[in-house]
Amino acid sequence: MSTQEKYEEDLLLAEKEGQENQIVLYNDEVNTFDHVIDTLIYTCEHTPIQAEQCAMIVHYKGKCTVKSGSFEDLKPRCSKILEAGLSAEII
Repeated sequence: MSTQEKYEEDLLLAEKEGQENQIVLYNDEVNTFDHVIDTLIYTCEHTPIQAEQCAMIVHYKGKCTVKSGSFEDLKPRCSKILEAGLSAEII
């Protein structure tokens, strides 16, 4: 493997690792389905169907990954989710 190939491989790996962050939304007994759906549409740019499916998964499984991407992209989105009164974290 040439030096250039090794550099490109390392760059791709770093890019991939930069995309491995996820926002995980957790179930609670406080928020309505409509509030969760509206929040996901607004903060994560979900379609209404995507948001509804995530809300159902959270309700029945206790948690759901609602957005993946770089930490820089996810941090403000997660902050908005938390400000809306939902439970979430970036992992």
